[in-house]
Amino acid sequence: MRRIHRTRRDRVADVALFLLAACFAAVSSQTIPVPEDLDPVWRDVDQVVGGLGCAAVLLRRRWPVPLAVALLLAGTLTHYLTGPAMVAVFTVAATRPWRVTAWVVALAFTPLPVFLWRVAELPEERVGSALTYFALIAGAIGWGLFRRSRQQLIASLRERAELAEADAELRAEWARRETREEIAREMHDVLGHRLSMLSVHAGALEFNPDAPRPEIARAAGVIRESAHLALRDLREVIGVLRAESEEGERPQPELTDLARLVAEARATGGRIELTGPPDGPVPPPLVGRTAYRIVQEALTNARKHAPGAAVAVEVSGDPAGRLAVEVRNAQPPGPVPVSGAGGSAGGSTDGSTGGGQGLIGLAERARLAGGELTAGPVDGGFRVRAWLPWPTTDLAPTVRPRSGGQEGGTR
Repeated sequence: MRRIHRTRRDRVADVALFLLAACFAAVSSQTIPVPEDLDPVWRDVDQVVGGLGCAAVLLRRRWPVPLAVALLLAGTLTHYLTGPAMVAVFTVAATRPWRVTAWVVALAFTPLPVFLWRVAELPEERVGSALTYFALIAGAIGWGLFRRSRQQLIASLRERAELAEADAELRAEWARRETREEIAREMHDVLGHRLSMLSVHAGALEFNPDAPRPEIARAAGVIRESAHLALRDLREVIGVLRAESEEGERPQPELTDLARLVAEARATGGRIELTGPPDGPVPPPLVGRTAYRIVQEALTNARKHAPGAAVAVEVSGDPAGRLAVEVRNAQPPGPVPVSGAGGSAGGSTDGSTGGGQGLIGLAERARLAGGELTAGPVDGGFRVRAWLPWPTTDLAPTVRPRSGGQEGGTR
C-alpha cells in the first residue's frame, strides 16, 4: 500500500468533506421518498450503509476512482450515498486524468437515459429526487473540473515564475561575467602598459649599474612616475566595480590621446613612428577607445617581445568608411627575451609564459565594437591590424560575428 503524504490542510479538507457528506445525508433523509411497505430493517441497513459511505470519504485520496465507482453503483440501491458520491466524483474530477474522469462521468450518468424513458411512469416525488441527484452529481463534477483547472493554472504560473527567476539569475550571472571580463581587459591593457615601461627602466638600471648619476636619477624618476600612473589607472579600473553608473564621469582614453601614448612610449627609448590619426571629425567614444587600447597593447607587446625594434603606428579612415589601425614592428636587433606565448614579434614561440590573452582580449574588444582584428608575424616582425566601423551617427555599432582572427598565433 503506497503511502499518501497529507498536509494539515489536506486533513482539514478531508474532515470537512466527511462532515459535508454526513450532514447532507442527515438533512436529505427527511425528503427522500421511501416506499411505505419497506421493512424497517432495510431502513436501518440503508442508514448504516450511508454512514459507512460517509466514512469511506476519508479514503478518497488513496483510492479515488474505486471509491467513486463503488459509491455510484451502491447509490442505485440506497438513498443515503448521494453526499459521499458527490465527494467521490469531485475528487476524481479534481485529481484524475481527463480520460479517467470521462469514464467515471459516463458511469454516473448511465441511469439517466433509463430515467428519462420511464419519467412518465414514475411518481412526481421520485422524478424530483432523481433530477436533484443528477444535478448534484453534475455540480460536483463541474466543481472538481474547475478546481483542477485552477490548480493547473497556479502550477503553470508558479513554473513560469520559477523559470523567470532562473532566467534572471542567469542574466545576472552573465552580466557579472561580462563585467569581470571587461575589468580583466582593462587591467591587462592599462596596467600592462605601465608596468612594462617600469620594467624597461628597472632593467636598464640593473644591467647598467655604472651609468652616470643624472641618467640613474632620470630612470628612477621615470620608474616612480610609471608606478604612480599605474596606481592611478588601477584606482580608475576599480572604480568601475564600485560605481558602474559613473562610467560616463570617469575619464576614458580617446583617439586623440594616441600622441600622448606614443610620447610616453618614446620616453622609454622606443623608436616609434606615428602616422595619423586623421584630422577632422573624431570617431564615437567606443571606437576611439577601442583603437587606443589596440595601439596600447601592441606597443606593450613590442616593448616586451621585440626590445629595440622600430615600431610603426598608422591610423587612418573617415566617417564615410571605417577606421583602420595598424601597428607593425620590425625584427628586433638583438636576442629576443623568452616570454610570451607564440607569435612574439619575431621572437620566442615556446609558450613558457603569457598565453596570448592580450591579443585575445583585443580581438574581443574589436568584435564588440563591430570590427575585426588580425595579428601575426610578418617579415621577421609582428603586425597587429584592425578595422573598426565609423558610423556617421552616435548610435552604437552592431556586434558583428567573429571573423578573421589571428594570422599566425597570439602573444
